[in-house]
Amino acid sequence: MAASLWRAVMGSSSAGADDPATGGVEFWHGAERAGWLTKQGEYIKTWRRRWFVLKQGRLFWFKDPVVTRASVPRGVIPVSSCLTVKGAEDVLNRQFAFELSTPTETMYFIADAEKEKEEWINSIGRSIVQHSRSVTDAEVVDYDSRPQPSPRAKKSEASEPSE
Repeated sequence: MAASLWRAVMGSSSAGADDPATGGVEFWHGAERAGWLTKQGEYIKTWRRRWFVLKQGRLFWFKDPVVTRASVPRGVIPVSSCLTVKGAEDVLNRQFAFELSTPTETMYFIADAEKEKEEWINSIGRSIVQHSRSVTDAEVVDYDSRPQPSPRAKKSEASEPSE
């Protein structure tokens, strides 16, 4: 799904960093996290090693670790569409595996080591929270501006015997 979404947004031509599909993200420098992961293909479920870059709420992947302004991502996942990221060794029966779930699909990845797996899970999880649309500013509750309990309620609480 992420790859087909990417292709739909990108169309048949690939314009790299200047393309609106990248969201204006300068993925070629200052990544929040970057490194090799093995990713399961979308249609043919083969495993391919790709260079991943997490930046500004988007997880990009490339064939080559040398990412420049002219690089064209092989795909991108907007983390705001993701619900969970968690370990998946038991699901795949593979060491260092984790999964990233959206409402419509679950994508699987394999890191090179346990520490890397945990770092990717933490980085992606933090990005999901930062870029989530589940809470808008209008929905944030200001607890200091809540109505205070009436004096009568306070009086009844104070008059109850303590044991």
